[in-house]
Formats: sequence, C-alpha cells, structure tokens
Amino acid sequence: MLSTSNVAIQFGAKPLFEGVTVKFTDGNRYGLIGANGCGKSTLMKILGGDLEPSAGEVVLQPGLRMGKLNQNQFGYEDERVIDVVMQGHMEMWAAMSARDAIYANPEASDADYMRAAELEVQFAEYGGYDAEARAASILVEAGIGPELHTGPMREVPPGLKLRVLLAQALFSNPDVLLLDEPTNNLDIHSIGWLENVLNQSNATMIIISHDRHFLNQVCTHMADLDFQQLKIYPGNYDDFMLAAVQARARVEASNAKAKDKISDLQEFVRRFSANASKARQATSRRKQLEKIKVEEIKPSSRQNPYIRFEQAKKLYRGTVGVEKLTFAYPGGEGQVLSNLSFNIEAGDRVAIIGPNGAGKTTLMRLLAGELQPTSGTVSWVENAQVGYMPQDPQAEFVEKLDLFSWMQRWSGKADDEQIVRATLGRLLFSGDETKKSVKVLSGGEKGRMIYGKLLLTRPNVMLMDEPTNHMDMETIESLQIGLEKFPGTLLFVSHDREFVSGLATRIIELKPGGTTTEFRGTYDEYLREQGLTA
Repeated sequence: MLSTSNVAIQFGAKPLFEGVTVKFTDGNRYGLIGANGCGKSTLMKILGGDLEPSAGEVVLQPGLRMGKLNQNQFGYEDERVIDVVMQGHMEMWAAMSARDAIYANPEASDADYMRAAELEVQFAEYGGYDAEARAASILVEAGIGPELHTGPMREVPPGLKLRVLLAQALFSNPDVLLLDEPTNNLDIHSIGWLENVLNQSNATMIIISHDRHFLNQVCTHMADLDFQQLKIYPGNYDDFMLAAVQARARVEASNAKAKDKISDLQEFVRRFSANASKARQATSRRKQLEKIKVEEIKPSSRQNPYIRFEQAKKLYRGTVGVEKLTFAYPGGEGQVLSNLSFNIEAGDRVAIIGPNGAGKTTLMRLLAGELQPTSGTVSWVENAQVGYMPQDPQAEFVEKLDLFSWMQRWSGKADDEQIVRATLGRLLFSGDETKKSVKVLSGGEKGRMIYGKLLLTRPNVMLMDEPTNHMDMETIESLQIGLEKFPGTLLFVSHDREFVSGLATRIIELKPGGTTTEFRGTYDEYLREQGLTA
C-alpha cells in the first residue's frame, strides 16, 4: 500500500495542491488525471520520493518494492541496454555491483571476500542468476531486438528508448508502479503490448496518461486532481466522466431545492416577523434558515478551448496524388519509403499509422514539401491550400515575438486586432498572457498556437503530425470535435486510438520494409478486418 497524509506542495504564494490524503491499495490501477499545470507530475515525483512535499508525508508499506518510469531517456547513453533494464531492481543491482567491485579489486581482503559471499546469496535470492534472461525477454516483448541488448543505449533509436525504460520499470515485478506518460512515443501496437503487461500485473499502479483508450483499458480507478485536491473515483475514464457529471448535477439539483426553500422561509419571516401571533413561527423559520446550506460549486481548473476549422476554398474531387514515392535520408541505411502510391480525395480523413521508424513523419514532411523525394512524385491539385502541423513545431517559434505578434502574422489583415485576440482567447490565451514571448511556451501551448495558425489561414487540406502531443484531455476532445466538423481534407498521424477511431474514414498503414496497407473505413473496422480487437 502507498498512502499520503495531508501532502501539500507550494512553489510560490499559492499552493499547487494541499491536504492530499489518499490510499493507493490492493493492486488497483489509478489513472492520475487533471488539467495541464494542476500538479500531476509534481505529485508523482512526491509519491516516488524524488521531491519533498512542503507539508505532509508519503508512506510506502514496509517490505514493498516500488518501480518508476524514468523520464530521462538519454540518461544511460554509455550503458548496456540489458544493464539499464536490470537496474530496475535496485536491490539486486546494488548487490551485484558491490560483489563485482570486490572481485575486481586485486587488494581485496578475506573480510571483503566474506562480504562478497553474503552479496552472492542476496543476488541469488533476488533472482540474479536468470536476471539477464528475464530482462532480454521483456525487451523482446517490448519490440527491442536481441541485436541491441548488449550494445550501448546510444545505439537505440530515440523512438525505442522509452520502451527500454518501461522494461526497466517492469523488471523487478514491483508491488507499486509509478508511470508518468508511459505511452508517449509508443506506436499503437506497442501501447497494446503495454496494456496487456499492466493488466496481467498485480502491482498497485498510479498512471498519468492523456490516452483515453489506454486509461479505459487499464485503469480500475481515477484519481482526479482538481481544485487543488485529489479525489478518487471507481472505474475507468469513461466511468469517471459519467460520475463527475452526475455528481455535479446532484449538487446543482440540491442547491436549487435549498434556494427555493430559503426563498419561501425568507418570505414567511418578512411577512410575519412583526405579527405577534406569528412571532414564534417566524423565529422557528429563522432557525431553519440558519441550518440550510448551499454547497459551493467551484469552477473547475479544466478549460476547453473552442476550435472550429474552416476552409477558404472548397475542393470537389481529388486532393493529392502520390506516385512511386521513394525516400532515403542522405547517409542513412536503406530507404525509409519505397515505391509508395496512393490518391486522396476531397473530404477524406486519412489516418497514417504504423510502428515507430516506418516513415510516418517522413511521409508527412514529403507531403508538406519540407523534404524532396529521392524518386517519385507528390502532386497537389491546383486549388489545394495546405496547412501543416509538424510533430515538433519548435522551428515555428525561433523569433523573438510575443503571442499576439506571432498570431497576427497569420490573420491576413495586419490591422485586425479583434480577430487575433478572439482567436487567442478561444485557445485559452488572454490578458497579459498574450504579451509573453513564444519562446517560453510549453509544448502544449505551442501546439495550441499552431491550431490558431490553422484557424486563421483556413486551409482546405490539413496535414497534422501527432497533433495531440503534450495536450490535456480537454484540448484533445476540443480538437477532435473541431476536426470532425472540418469540411476539408485531413491527413494525420496519431498514436491516440480514441482520436484515430473518432476521426478516420480511411487508413494507410506504413510497415517496416516499405510495404503499405490501405483500407477505406474506420479504424475499428480496419482492426476487425485485420483480425485484431479495437
């Protein structure tokens, strides 16, 4: 069991959260949710012992082992991949390291060797003699091939490093497991693997994720961090949403009845307080008034941006034709894309899916004109107006501009201040916020600014590469609604299955080696056609 008692954290004048008293128990899997900036990752660091709370305490039941997902994907570059995984069992790794240090010391004493013998026993008790085999098995299941196991972490492609760290967190078979955004940079099939692993584990888990499908598949409870407080709801994310709406409705209904009762009592007191024959009854009504409480309904820290994309010109038939498209990066090993051909019709909503490294982002950059094909062609129709949201929008924010000036560049009317401010407001930027530099924006804020660019430029074709990265639930839901209502053509890459399922009318799956599978229909229909489950 992992528990907290009156935990608070305060960085400035106002606490991020306070009075958090909760028990995480019995192998339950808790989805830790809340708006961006509410303190989810901070609370996770406190639970994991990486950050001291301003007040309160965290207690891990004695004898229980904790596993944590390390967020520093580049922190082990010179270490063997298999060793990085085995470090997930800290006690075993410490015993092994101390033992090996003694054996490697030519001046070791008899007492040292006696200590080494004790460490050998500990190492065996922790399952050290089959540790490499177990670590290798987890890596293979995670999609990390044996050829990488004994090499350094720097040779692991960036898209696969998180999987090694997931294997590290899982290796010790911990009793309590803390996972902060475990699905980031995982492709859809890898997320399915992780779901299966977590569902088969008996560990008590606290998980931060913005993947709604993942939370629904894995979580038994939701831990909602809002109003600077933490509240536990039984069930998955969909259950939480229903329970939260129903709870608010009950409070509102109760308040309405209380206000009606208060109004009736106040009217009686007003009319009869001066009437001698009714004085006792009026006094009784006053006492009743004092006992009636109207429960305060606090405004949630969650905010939904308002996103509605429009197109300046309508396309009626074709949009883009791709013919025998081949691409290889200079100096790279082999072709990323090979002989790829397809045609996109006006109004198609195309999800481009596939494992990491299959070339999804490369294809999006080729379609956007950021890259030139090694061979083959990309042919847009004459009236196509293409808007592009890259996976990493950093290059869009290198100039020293405030938010208003950056957004004004895309309005088409330099003097139309009202439109720019309205757009920023709909995307939850208002007041003095619009004066801050774009250079200090978070990943999620930069993404919302790119949405604003697309809102103002009104393209009839949108290319969006991982548009939900770094976004909270409310922004993802608003974006999905905006894209559902978008009348133009959409091509997008996403690992968020709820997002893909809700939008796609056509699937293009890129596979390693350059092969492609195309399917006209929804993502759920595609999974069924492939013999997989949604």
